[in-house]
Amino acid sequence: MANGARDDGSPARPPHVAMLATPGMGHLIPLAELARRLASRHGATATLLTFASTASATQRAFLASLPPGIASLRLPPVDLSDLPRGAAIETRMSEETARSVPAIAEALTKMKETTRLVAFVTDIFGTDAFDAARAAGVGRRYLFNPTNLHMLALLLRLPELDATVPGEFRDLAEPVRLPGCVPIPGSAILSPLQDKGDPCYRWMLHHAARYREADAILVNSFDAVEPEAAAVLRRQQEPGRPPVYNVGPLILTETDTKSSPRAACLEWLDRQPARSVIFVSFGSGGALRTEQMRELALGLELSGQRFLWVVRSPSDQGAVSDNYYDAESKEDPFVFLPEGFVERTKDVGFLVSSWAPQIGVLAHEATGGFLTHCGWNSTLESLVHGVPMVAWPLYAEQHQNAVMLAEGIGAVIPVPEPKRKETVAGVVKELMAGEQKGAAVRATVAELQKAALEGLREGGAATTDALAEVVEKWAT
Repeated sequence: MANGARDDGSPARPPHVAMLATPGMGHLIPLAELARRLASRHGATATLLTFASTASATQRAFLASLPPGIASLRLPPVDLSDLPRGAAIETRMSEETARSVPAIAEALTKMKETTRLVAFVTDIFGTDAFDAARAAGVGRRYLFNPTNLHMLALLLRLPELDATVPGEFRDLAEPVRLPGCVPIPGSAILSPLQDKGDPCYRWMLHHAARYREADAILVNSFDAVEPEAAAVLRRQQEPGRPPVYNVGPLILTETDTKSSPRAACLEWLDRQPARSVIFVSFGSGGALRTEQMRELALGLELSGQRFLWVVRSPSDQGAVSDNYYDAESKEDPFVFLPEGFVERTKDVGFLVSSWAPQIGVLAHEATGGFLTHCGWNSTLESLVHGVPMVAWPLYAEQHQNAVMLAEGIGAVIPVPEPKRKETVAGVVKELMAGEQKGAAVRATVAELQKAALEGLREGGAATTDALAEVVEKWAT
């Protein structure tokens, strides 16, 4: 995008974009990558607005690693003590945004004094911040969906489904069918919609209605991974629905590793044969029950495959999303493993507590598979690096993602119910060495990798067609 000049002949200031990331690294990372792409390819600058509730050491280090043109601003804390102890993540994020609207408006007003603020972007749980952008006089307001088109299609249709679907989604006899989407069984519909009596359901309905206030919706997906949904949403059929742009895959592409020693797990991978290791991780927020953890461990052992497992303490007393706000295990997670497991698998397995450099692991030539919760960031990272997946979804939209990835494009093998050691061993062996379903999944992911890399390439589809079309409007 060419910059013009001001009336006094001096160069015009670059366009500036304010981006609100609701809590969770899974929301922050793709937004930051969008900011990075806007900076490197379109000459824009950006400010990432974050919440005090997630000001972890991990988040601070990540924000500090971003290039100079991308600033960050932490919003002042708001009191959420009136919320019930068991309030859903979606409720907490939505309440925190709603209570922060005055602070967001003030930050945007100040930003206009020092930058050429052309747009405000919020993710899917921050729609109340549209009020702040409007109050500050920000001309263009965008919704960023960090997941996929299937999730967006469901949420755009949610007000209608709310009025027409009796009872709970999980009790539906027939799957939910949306144009261009894989039929989703009611039990796999994203978790905050599974209890209509929970405040988080009302919040999701609230957000879904406000999505139509956006000037456009940017989605962290790419056409090849959900081609029919992309074709349907690209056609502007419904009056009042914002245009939809696939701008993905937006994944963590640059990390500052110069100052830190190379992780021991990567050195272990260096000693393993090519494509021989299955990486096991449930994302930064997920946790298994103790019994599930035991069956997974015994299943990995029974499979005979090499494995690298990011182990976290189980969540028997809480929710499977217990680690959402803090990924560090509060106690030694290895004590929950079956007796003798560590010793028996020491020649084929490597265990890491709480965290591993996921991009480095997936990019390593020794990694041949990924047992994953199907969080969308992890899914995109796996596809970009050509790593086929075993699906073990936990919460949020993960069950829905797993159905789409398995039934729609064949990029994963789900772990069937009940999740016992024998079923775990079977799907791991099939993914890594199977000549039928495993071979088909491996071939599919290799093709999807080509499409994903095309999206990342400068001049690729996500840059040339979608994002450039959005940026072009900022010059008018």
